[in-house]
This record gives sequence, C-alpha cells and structure tokens, in this order.
Amino acid sequence: MSTTLNKYSWIVMLLPLLSACRIYSFSGADISGAKEFSVDFFRSQTPLAGPGFSQQFTESLKDLILSQSSLKLVTGKGQLQYEGSIVDYRIAPVGVQSSETAAQNRLTVVVKVKYTNSKEPDKSFDRSFSKFVDYDSSFDLLTLENQLNRDLIEQLTQEIFNASVGNW
Repeated sequence: MSTTLNKYSWIVMLLPLLSACRIYSFSGADISGAKEFSVDFFRSQTPLAGPGFSQQFTESLKDLILSQSSLKLVTGKGQLQYEGSIVDYRIAPVGVQSSETAAQNRLTVVVKVKYTNSKEPDKSFDRSFSKFVDYDSSFDLLTLENQLNRDLIEQLTQEIFNASVGNW
C-alpha cells in the first residue's frame, strides 16, 4: 500500500504547480481560462489572391486552434476572438541573373489579425503577420500556387496561434 501511495503522491504535489499562475491546456496553449473561440471570415483585400484563398486561410486557422488547444469553436463572439483580412498577396522577382531575368520569384502573403482575449484583455493585439516562399522562376505559378498557398497558410496560422495562445 505504501508503494501505491508513493506512486500517486507526486501527482498530488504537481497539481498546485500546474495551476500556479496561468491556465494551460494539455497542448501547452495559454488559453487564459477560456473555453471557446471564434474566427471571423478573413476577407481578401488584394486582387491577386485566388478566390479560395480567404476560405482556405480561415478554415485552416480554425482547424489549427481546434487541434492544438482544448478550446471549442463557436459562432458569434467567443471568449477568444480572431478577425482580420488578407492585406497583401504579391509575387516579386528575387535573385536576378546576369541575363536580367529572375532566377527565383517570391510569393509573399500578409495577414492583418485582430485578436481579442476577453479573459485577459492585456493579451489582445492588432498586428500584421507576413510570410514568404521562394520558388524557381522556370516553374509556372499556376502549377505551384496551391502547394505554395498551403505552405504559407500553415506557417501563418501557426505564427498567429503562437502569438495569441501558444505562449511563445
């Protein structure tokens, strides 16, 4: 019986440490005691983003938060709220060769995010997130665009998650 007591006594000692200052989910997210979140549709304010980019970005952000936290997605206003827009989607040449052609092109996406934490308002923010990916200019963007968009969306949503509840 004493070995059983010793086995479980360390759990009892760790419980106060887990609840010391902040409320964390088991994934490590600092959710400030919130139980729910909402994500408004991120509209594109740039004509170069494809028609499905906004929807893909919005759904990816929801999916990431659901998979990396214990928060529940709600319609309307959650205790943690994400809203914003895609403000830039551009392609620019990089690495110009001696023949004055670009060896690579750079696809850059900028997303403006307003994050509202109703549990701890001092953690709220309104800022822009930017990511880019370079690709060989010999490839047609149309053949690569879906994969490049998925890569950029994955990077952007992870950075937004880390800035808001990832405690990074």
